[in-house]
Formats: sequence, structure tokens, C-alpha cells
Amino acid sequence: MSNETDASRAEESAFVARLVARDESAYNELFELYERRVFGLVFRMLGKRSDAEEITQDVFVQVFRAIESFRGDSKLSTWLFRIAVNLSKNRMKSNARRGAGRELELDDVAERNAFSAAVGVSVGRVRRPDETVETEQLEALVRRAILELEPEHRQLVILRDVEDLSYEEIADVTGLALGTVKSRIHRGRAQLREHVERMMTARKRRPTE
Repeated sequence: MSNETDASRAEESAFVARLVARDESAYNELFELYERRVFGLVFRMLGKRSDAEEITQDVFVQVFRAIESFRGDSKLSTWLFRIAVNLSKNRMKSNARRGAGRELELDDVAERNAFSAAVGVSVGRVRRPDETVETEQLEALVRRAILELEPEHRQLVILRDVEDLSYEEIADVTGLALGTVKSRIHRGRAQLREHVERMMTARKRRPTE
């Protein structure tokens, strides 16, 4: 395992060196490797496609401008996520100040990042009051319920249960203490279940057309 880790680090170090050298093909590779994941992360945090597309582009612009500052203390993907999270948080604050409405467009994200691949916010984590609900419908409810979480919980649930980052990686991305990360994820998951179950109950009670 150690040899594999060392080899992976050496490979990433060589890749970063190409980025620092302004190797255009390296930037194309970086975009192909991470654009979908960065977009999915940002989209789930913001819930608006136009914002997510703009922020995703900004992430890679920042990487281009600041790659020399990357010291390899964390994985390159962790660094990208840190930039994406910070830019998303700034956009959320800006939208809140302007009173901008949030457009629920999360069905679109399924085309780019399959939500069924999420690790921790899967169907199995939610008590289903109606077993006849289709999996796709439930996943749509989960996507919307995530947007109802407080931002401080939302970003952590997405990083852990959708992007499958470790608690340590999330602490690195967010700058939070490890204990804070774990407690907020626990609270976020509990809130998420409550939101989904409430939505499912409301759907069950809706008169049949």
C-alpha cells in the first residue's frame, strides 16, 4: 500500500509540475478529470445551473492563476474542492445580500453526476413511508432536500456523502476541526432525513389526479 501511495504522490507531483510549467495538455487533462465533479459539487450547493457553470469556470481559472501556490500538502483534488467550496460560499452570501431567488434545477445535475452513486444519502438512509415510491422520485426529493439544509451542513454532507471525501479531507477542504466536521455531518444527515420524510409524507397525502 505504501508503494502505491508513494507512486500516486510521485505521479501527482509530476502532473502538478506540468501545470506549473503551463502545459496546455495538462490543463485539458485536469479539466476532463475534475470538471464533472466540481460542477456537481457546486450545483448541489447552489441549486442554480447558471451559477454553477460560472463558478465551475472560476475554479479552473483560479487554479491556472494560483497553481504555483499549491505545495502538495493535500491532494490536488482536495485543493480544487477547497476553491470550489469557498467560491460557492461567496456566491451564496452574495445571492443572500441581493435577495436573489434560488431556482431548483437539480434534476439537470443527474445528467452529469449520477446521484444514485452517492455514498451516504442513498435510499437506504431514509425511512420510506411508502414503498411504492420509485427510486428516481426519492432521489429527486433528496436532491431538493439538500438545498434546504443550512449551508454549513449542506457543504459537509455533499463532500462526505456525495463526493465520498474522508473526514480528514473535509477538514482540510473547509478548515474546520475534525470534531466539528463529524458533528455537523451528523446533524446534517439527521436534518436531511427529516426533510425527505416530510416531502415524502406530503407527496403521499397529495390527492390523486
